[in-house]
Amino acid sequence: MKTERGEIKASLKIIHLANHVLEIGNGIVNVVIDLACSQADAGHDVVVASAGGEYEAVLAKHGVKHVHLEQKPQLHKLPSMCRKFDELVVREKPDVVHVHMMTGALIAKIVRLWRSYRIVSTVHNEFQRSARLMGVADIVVAVSAAVEKAMIRRGIPAARMRNIENGTIDSPRRKQSVERPAVPELVHPNVVTIAGMYRRKGIAVLMDAFSRIERSKGAHLYLIGDGPDRAEFEQLMLKYAMCDRVHFLGFQTNAAAFLKQTDIFALASFNDPCPLVISEAREAGCPIVGSSVDGVPQALDFGEAGLLVPPGDVGALAGALDTLLTDSAVRADWADRAKANLDRLRVSRVSQDYLAIYEETIGREPSRIATSNGRSKTALAETETV
Repeated sequence: MKTERGEIKASLKIIHLANHVLEIGNGIVNVVIDLACSQADAGHDVVVASAGGEYEAVLAKHGVKHVHLEQKPQLHKLPSMCRKFDELVVREKPDVVHVHMMTGALIAKIVRLWRSYRIVSTVHNEFQRSARLMGVADIVVAVSAAVEKAMIRRGIPAARMRNIENGTIDSPRRKQSVERPAVPELVHPNVVTIAGMYRRKGIAVLMDAFSRIERSKGAHLYLIGDGPDRAEFEQLMLKYAMCDRVHFLGFQTNAAAFLKQTDIFALASFNDPCPLVISEAREAGCPIVGSSVDGVPQALDFGEAGLLVPPGDVGALAGALDTLLTDSAVRADWADRAKANLDRLRVSRVSQDYLAIYEETIGREPSRIATSNGRSKTALAETETV
């Protein structure tokens, strides 16, 4: 295969380990699918090993092999999982095993005691206590500069850390000729969030902020997503007497169709390493309000592409929503700003950055390294393991 410079380079053999490939709005799964398909499109030999799911069809269309491999955090199943992964390694002979969750990282680390390959891990959810275990890899990739700093504080050597920001523009998942279900017409003006129904996503804060302005503005709030705390938030809707203004729509496969109808997109998270939905909302040209936590500021160009408010600050969030709902000129300005500087949010850029990390980690001169935080790292530093 040829690089952008016209150099001839051998293709890489890559295995991605993920818990599953279900189409349920899981950001980690979405990153895995985008990476695997893009890397296969670039001429690399790519395998995804997981418990399976709807995205197997997408992988197959891009020439990515899917292998069923259960990965559950259950100690008694570890020998069986390692044995099956060992069989896969013998068969595929990977250059790089890219792990995305803790169980996969542990399996890859154990099997490498008697096999030869390099391990790259991505820390998708740094706020989880188990994230420290992702440090078993030769190179540990953080999805934002904030996550990189947090992992260094947790003991991962800086020499083994890299920062590759997520992006979704031109996602292979959205390029498939699959007819998406029609979506309902949203009432305007509206505020929309697309997030899992978890407390950490700040749904209660968003509902509280919305309750302070919705009557005077005649606005509607649409909550798109599902999760274990949804019933709790539905009770809040009753508490605030907003049943006619707040709409729980559950998980939707056609998120882009909702974003096209969105007047204001809000994400009030308490923890969010690098939310993919910010990239999607920016591509759709939504005025955005996000909490200034973890990777959200970086995803919003540190306030250049969206309004930032302190996490948990109901008053600040209500004020930002009120301003955008009241002033159409301000709203249009933030819509334009959201659509600027989008090239770095393309899946092709994310894939190229990871390929450069793979080449680096196997000792090959990287054909391209342009990490999202602007640093150029062209030499593998320490490869000590934890």
